[in-house]
Amino acid sequence: MGKSTGFLEYERKDAAAEQPKLRIRNFNEFKTALPVREQQLQGARCMECGVPFCQYGGMVGGMASGCPLHNLVPETNDLVYTGNWEQAYKRLEKTHCFPEFTGRVCPALCEAACTCGLYGDPVATKANEEAIIEQAFARGWVKACPPQVRTGKRVAVVGSGPAGLAAALMLNRRGHLVTVFERSDAIGGLLRYGIPNMKLEKWVIDRRIALMEEEGVEFRTGIDVGKDIKAAQLLKDFDRILLACGASEPRDIAVAGRDAKNIYFAVDFLGEVTRALKPVKASGQEEDRQTEHGRVSVDDRAAVRALVKGKHVLVIGGGDTGNDCVGTAVRLGAKSVTQLEMMPEPPVVRASSNPWPEWPKIKKTDYGQEEAAAVYGHDPRIYQTTVSEFIKDDKGNVCQARLVSLEPKTDEKTGRTVMTPVEGSQKLADAQLVLIAAGFTGAQKYVPDAFKVALNSRGCVAADEETYMAADRIFAAGDMRRGQSLVVWAIHEGREAARAIDRSLMGYTNL
Repeated sequence: MGKSTGFLEYERKDAAAEQPKLRIRNFNEFKTALPVREQQLQGARCMECGVPFCQYGGMVGGMASGCPLHNLVPETNDLVYTGNWEQAYKRLEKTHCFPEFTGRVCPALCEAACTCGLYGDPVATKANEEAIIEQAFARGWVKACPPQVRTGKRVAVVGSGPAGLAAALMLNRRGHLVTVFERSDAIGGLLRYGIPNMKLEKWVIDRRIALMEEEGVEFRTGIDVGKDIKAAQLLKDFDRILLACGASEPRDIAVAGRDAKNIYFAVDFLGEVTRALKPVKASGQEEDRQTEHGRVSVDDRAAVRALVKGKHVLVIGGGDTGNDCVGTAVRLGAKSVTQLEMMPEPPVVRASSNPWPEWPKIKKTDYGQEEAAAVYGHDPRIYQTTVSEFIKDDKGNVCQARLVSLEPKTDEKTGRTVMTPVEGSQKLADAQLVLIAAGFTGAQKYVPDAFKVALNSRGCVAADEETYMAADRIFAAGDMRRGQSLVVWAIHEGREAARAIDRSLMGYTNL
C-alpha cells in the first residue's frame, strides 16, 4: 500500500465542472479532469481495507453493492497513486472492456460501497478509472488486438449497446468471427442515442468502435433483425446468436388526453436531439427519418430547438433519463422545466434502514437539476406527484396537465406500499411539451418473437441465469435479459454471455 494514511491526509477532490449558465450554451462535456498529480493523490486515499466491498458486486439488502465487473479497485487505486499508469491500465483491462464509458456515465456503485465513505467521503474511484483509460489512450497503450488464430466459428450479436459491444469484443479476441447488427444508423445503442452528449460525447464511442473494427469485428448498421433480415437466415449463417437489444419498450402514461400532440417518450426525444447535433452532409441536407406512430422525428437543429424553445416543458420521471431531459430542455431554451417524481423525496443522509454498504437511497441533485435551478431559480422536481389528465388546445396540442398529489399506502392484499392519489389535490400546470421518462417495460417483442424465445413476467427474454441461453444456439444479455439497468451491468452481462457462448462453442472457455 503506497500511502497508509492517505485517507486521513487528503480530502476528496472531483473534476471541476463548468458553471451551469455557461455549460448550457452547448452540448459538450463540461467537466475538466484534475491535474495528474492531484489525481494521483486521490488514489492515495484508498484504504486497501481488508474486505473491499467496492469490488464485491453482489446483492446486499436487495440492492447491488460494489462494482459488478469486480474491478481490482484497491490495486488500481494504489497504482494511480504511485504513478504507474501503464500497469494500472493493464490491471483495469483484466476486468473492464470500456472504462471510458463508465468513467463518464456510471453512478459509481464502487464508491457507494467504499469503506472510506462509511464515515466520510468515498475514494474517487470512478475518476481514477477514467484517468487511467484516458492516460492509456493518450500514451498509445490502447491498441487493436486482433486474434492470431481464428476458430472459424461465427457469432451474430443483435444490438450494439454496451452489452453487445462487450460480448463482441471478447468473442472476437477469442478468435470467433463476430458480426454486430444494429437497426440504427450508428453503433452504440443507448450509449449513442440515449445518453446526451454532455455526459458522453460520441467521439468516445467512435474511438472504441474503430479499434474493434481494426481487430476484426464486423458492424452492420441500418439492419433491423426480425424485420429487415429473418431470424432463420441468421440461424443459418451463424453458429450462435446473442440478443442484446435492450429493454427498449417505454412505459406509457395511460391517462385522458394522452393522444395530444407534443407528448413524446424521453428516449425518442433524446435520440432525435443527438441525431440533430450530428454534422450535416456536404449537401447540407439530413437524411429523411421515419419513426413509429406517435414518436418524435425532427430533421435538423432548428427543428429540435423549435420543439422546445419558449415552451413550458413537463418531464414525467425522476430518474437519470428524466434528468437528461431536464438538462436537454434547458439547453434548447425551454421557458420552464418541471420534473415529476411519483415517490417521496429521499432523505439527505442515509436512513437507519439503509445502512452501508447498501446503495444509499438519498437525495441527489444531478447536472440537469442544477442547471434548471440556475436558470429558473428553483429545483425543477416535484415529489409525490403524477399526471391525471393532459389538456389540449383547439389544435390538438397539449397545453396543460392536470397534476395530482400522491401518498404512500399499504396494499392490504400484497402488503406492498403503493402511491395513491390524494382526493382533492388536483391542480393545473402549463405544459406545451411533455417528455415521458417513466422507465421501460421490457424488450420490444418482435425480436424475441422472431427467434421464438420466451419472455418472463417482466417482459424480458427468459434466458438461463448461468448459461445466458434462451433457446438452442440463442443467448440473451444486458437489459434485454435483466431489465432496465446501468451501463456497468450491461457490460458485465455482455462479458458473462461471451464466456457462456465461447464455452458452448468450444467445450471450455479461457475468457
